[in-house]
Amino acid sequence: MRRAITLLRRGQAVVRGSLTTKLTLFYAGLFALAAALILLGAKIGITAYAERMVASEMDAGAQVFDRVATMRYAQLRDAGRVLAADFGFRSAAATSDAPTLASALDSLKGRLKLDQAFFVGTDGSVTGFAGALSATDAEALRAALDRGADAGVLRLGDARFNAAAARVDAPVTIGWLVLANRLDHGEMAALSKLSAIDLAPRIVDGRTVRPGDEAIVDGQRTLNRAVRIASFRADDPQTLLLTYSMTRALADYMPMLWLLLACGIVGVGLAAAGSWLLARRLTLPIRALDAAARKVAEGNYAQVPVETRDELGNLAATFNRMVDDIGERERQITHMALHDALTGLANRTLLDDHLARALAQGSERRQALFCLDLDNFKAVNDTLGHPTGDALLCVIAERLRGFAGDGLVARLGGDEFAMLVDDAHRSFNRSAAELVQLVARPCTVNGHRIVPGTSVGIAILGADGPDPVELSKNADLALYRAKQEGRGGFRFFEPRMDAEAQKRRQMELDLHDAIRLGQLSLMFQPLFDLSAGRISAFEALLRWHHPVRGLVSPVDFIPLAEDTGLIIPIGEWVIREACRVARTWPQHVRIAVNVSPVQFGHVGLKSVILQALAETGLAPNRLELEITESLFIENPEATLASLHSLRALGVRVALDDFGTGYSSLSYLRSFPFDKIKIDRSFIIDLLNSKGATAIIKSITTLAEALGMETTAEGVESAGQLDILRQQGCSHIQGYYFSRPIVETAVTEMLASDDLALRAAG
Repeated sequence: MRRAITLLRRGQAVVRGSLTTKLTLFYAGLFALAAALILLGAKIGITAYAERMVASEMDAGAQVFDRVATMRYAQLRDAGRVLAADFGFRSAAATSDAPTLASALDSLKGRLKLDQAFFVGTDGSVTGFAGALSATDAEALRAALDRGADAGVLRLGDARFNAAAARVDAPVTIGWLVLANRLDHGEMAALSKLSAIDLAPRIVDGRTVRPGDEAIVDGQRTLNRAVRIASFRADDPQTLLLTYSMTRALADYMPMLWLLLACGIVGVGLAAAGSWLLARRLTLPIRALDAAARKVAEGNYAQVPVETRDELGNLAATFNRMVDDIGERERQITHMALHDALTGLANRTLLDDHLARALAQGSERRQALFCLDLDNFKAVNDTLGHPTGDALLCVIAERLRGFAGDGLVARLGGDEFAMLVDDAHRSFNRSAAELVQLVARPCTVNGHRIVPGTSVGIAILGADGPDPVELSKNADLALYRAKQEGRGGFRFFEPRMDAEAQKRRQMELDLHDAIRLGQLSLMFQPLFDLSAGRISAFEALLRWHHPVRGLVSPVDFIPLAEDTGLIIPIGEWVIREACRVARTWPQHVRIAVNVSPVQFGHVGLKSVILQALAETGLAPNRLELEITESLFIENPEATLASLHSLRALGVRVALDDFGTGYSSLSYLRSFPFDKIKIDRSFIIDLLNSKGATAIIKSITTLAEALGMETTAEGVESAGQLDILRQQGCSHIQGYYFSRPIVETAVTEMLASDDLALRAAG
């Protein structure tokens, strides 16, 4: 200890006694201070830059989350709208057919890899939800949907979902289809990978977030960023919370700070110029990174030259990679927003933008919008599976891309496509004809040989619409007309198509009112048993008395009811009403009801018949269902199975309009009908054509051999009656006996013998 004190005193004496030593110590202290200041400045600069970079990344991460969420909501909305518009799904929803709803929802979940796909009725009922849903959450969800909520973060219990909803109209709102993906740890981890740094994103209750950008957590200084995000429920705000530890981030820079300190110590012995050069060398890369970061924050592309291999060089290289990754992600997001994910074609958004520019700029050549969809595409999905259907769509997309050349081709959803065509090389008629032929070429998809077909609707730019919305609508109207007139053709838009569509829409609305206001009624036309000499049945005929139009022909409103699905509730009412009226008739008199192909394919038909018979007490064998041969065309096996199921109830089944189809004999062999009704087209020619008489004879002989009754429709004269009696026809129906009559007149007719005497004569 004494020796150390002695040496210290000697050192002090040297300092006091030597100017050189003082100057040396002064400059050494001066350079030490300069080095310390440089070190301090570098630390402050790095900290500020890191904070700005993290803040910028937080902003970018929030924007990426918003874009990804927007894209997912759009995808969920599109998928929901497609299913919500599906006739079968709406029918199932309208009739509360839970098994069908669940099947459709499970199929959609599997196809789109969704965590949740469920249906919320207007009464608050929930169908298809995977797991348990509390009554409170169900009611809050229904209230939000009723207020118009359609997308956002949805909290159900302790779980959060990215959710989108589509309204289900039939035609009034009967509920909502909700599609959702769970925002769990894996989803947030995937979101975190979209950022160059781990921002530990999580979604919290917006009402519990306290303001503040910085916090101390477990002894570490963290930067926080709370961003309000779209919430499905207005009463349950959601916030995206991004967190990043600045302590951990700055720890990566400690080796560089130690290096700066060592350089500072060495620099104490160097000249001031060397210190200045060293400081400049250390600060220039940081300034370059800061300037580049500012440009990137402003949305501009910027790169920093990598001139060294030290920490600053690594940081510059990392920064450059981050900028490249952000640019690539933005390009991918932009491409996904404007293109179809399956085919790579443009989507409706890009098509509308392209049409708007084409309409605004004009062109020396005429241009037209071609809208087309595949004929019977649903059958491909139903019989061969959706993967094969998707592969077929890709094949068609390639054909359209090759046909259009440099022109724009878009997929609008499902099996619907559109393309912009000009008449530079060929007329629109020729282009449409060649397009139909091109699509119709057979192809092999997933080992299945498929012969696709298409119909095309054409709208001329400018002439048929001043904007993309009107143009697309008119092209769709032309497509609808092309499909009406027979598939595999094309039609140009005509103004009267719009008027007809408006008229059809108004009639649809009126038909809804007709069902609701009781404007529908039944009339009854008798069927006469020639052998027994009495009335054996009445056929129920639907009539619509419109308050303005008067009596609307079934030829006008029945096809509309079939297209819109209204034939289901109308058909149910007809069956119940017919059974109610027939229950008071004599036991030998049956009631015949026509069953539409759409109604026949509905899963609830059997239940409707059982309920009608139970409510009215009508014997099953007094109800006769009349079907047409068209039921056998698409799915003969399913039709036969349904017929046997109906026969098991005890009801009678008649084949209507016999002889107008192509395979009647095979149907008769496959199913034992109780009756076949000979189409009136054969009856009209009885007095003028021996061939017609021979056909009647062959039909009655065949029916007798198979144990079936025969009814001739459209009998209008005594001469026709005599021939039919001679040829063995067992039952007669037509104006010769009676026109359709109202319910009250049926009772009078049954009590009168005039008709029997008339037939016998």
